[in-house]
Amino acid sequence: MEDLLEVFAGLTRPDDVFALLEDLFTVREIKDTSQRLDVARMLRKGSSYAVIEKATGASATTIARVSKALNYGAGGYGLAFEVLDAKEAENGEAAKSESPTAEGEKQ
Repeated sequence: MEDLLEVFAGLTRPDDVFALLEDLFTVREIKDTSQRLDVARMLRKGSSYAVIEKATGASATTIARVSKALNYGAGGYGLAFEVLDAKEAENGEAAKSESPTAEGEKQ
């Protein structure tokens, strides 16, 4: 298990991570894992189970499992949110700097 953790921690390019995921898991397992992250995001935003089920196709059981992990888990989803929030902020800053109405320019 330690080796697997080291490998994931050492991969920095999304394409490399995906290549490893493809070799380790079935396409269905990758999709299910991605779906759980989508469910976690929606739960974090306060969406209802019905809305989440409709938007993601996840079962009520899966949604409940993700909710339990969010509330009582090891904090992995929180770490994932930190990565995604940082990426979103980075993309937002990049979009602002490319905008024709970026700071310092006349509107």
